[in-house]
Amino acid sequence: MNLKGKTMFASLHTSTLAVSRVQSRGIFADVAKRLRLAVTAHHQRAQLARLDDQMLADIGLTPREAATEAARPAWDVPRNWLR
Repeated sequence: MNLKGKTMFASLHTSTLAVSRVQSRGIFADVAKRLRLAVTAHHQRAQLARLDDQMLADIGLTPREAATEAARPAWDVPRNWLR
């Protein structure tokens, strides 16, 4: 018995089902995702605001750049996070 072909079919079938479930989750899932992203952005920006000048220099940011980023509203997340 050749399991290789059957395993491939099962994997393709499983991934197709997973994609269709994700696509059909609806508006509630979209709102929940946006909320999770906003909370994540808020926490990251709060941590960024606590870094001292040397730590900021280590990651290539000036204190002004860090303050600007930290002041952004939580819902203003990078566009690539929304994909």
